[in-house]
Amino acid sequence: MGSVEDGLRGQLEDLQKQLGRKQKFENAVVSIGSVLRDTYASASPPLCQLMYSVVCRVATILKTRYTAPGFWSAGLQLFELAEGLVSRPSEKEHLKNCIAQAREQLDLVENPAPEPTESSSSRGYLFEGHLTVDPEPPRPQWLVQSELVNTVASLISGESFEAPELEQTASTLLQELIENIDTAIPPELLDALPGAPRAPPASKEVVAKLPVITLSEEMLARLGKDAECAVCREDLVVNDEMQELPCKHLFHPPCLKPWLDEHNSCPICRHELRTDDHAYESWKEREKEAEEERKGAANAVRGGEYMYV
Repeated sequence: MGSVEDGLRGQLEDLQKQLGRKQKFENAVVSIGSVLRDTYASASPPLCQLMYSVVCRVATILKTRYTAPGFWSAGLQLFELAEGLVSRPSEKEHLKNCIAQAREQLDLVENPAPEPTESSSSRGYLFEGHLTVDPEPPRPQWLVQSELVNTVASLISGESFEAPELEQTASTLLQELIENIDTAIPPELLDALPGAPRAPPASKEVVAKLPVITLSEEMLARLGKDAECAVCREDLVVNDEMQELPCKHLFHPPCLKPWLDEHNSCPICRHELRTDDHAYESWKEREKEAEEERKGAANAVRGGEYMYV
């Protein structure tokens, strides 16, 4: 039994390496599916865990490297097969998410969004009992903000809602705030809030110059056996393409760019990259100088205390 599982383990590790080569990806995915179909039910828990991690690796590569419909179709079949075999709730939930993403990708290819037609783009809206000719304009921001403030006031008073309705209204309000956080809160209120301003996106020039490296076995060994991309949380393997920040932390390039656009800081150590926003960069310089002054003042106070001890 041990020799059989050792052989399967070696086969799976070889197939996982093949996933890193675009021309071998689809065949490797099909072979992984065959191994799962034939051996998962009788395999030991450690081998089952290896099979699951290889399937997760397929999902990571699809999200970060290969986007052709044929690749996603092969991945979808594997995810559906694996979801029917695994028993752990967390594994089933993750595979369901993989299946949903694969179906979404394939649906976008097969059913692209239709171009707006003259009839649909010019559809009117009901205004004072009459159907207008022009499409309905977007609600002005002052109206959106006013409605949110009024709803919050009603929630605080609790007089207008029954318990189930209150819960539903609060949930809807929270979702609307999350989706419209940049426009729902008046700028003057945001400006009045204490603390640091939100960092703008990283400079495109800086991001473009970040080095991209391919992981070797030696590099992976230095990173450790549990090395992962801190954004997508997937384990790193040999031949992964990684982008390196100035702080030396590594991430998949397709994972890093959206993160920097949203947060502009290393997901691990919060090191910030330079931005193209001159006002923000000037604020950072002023804060740096103020921090040095505060440290100098604190050191002077401590030095004075020592003199009088």
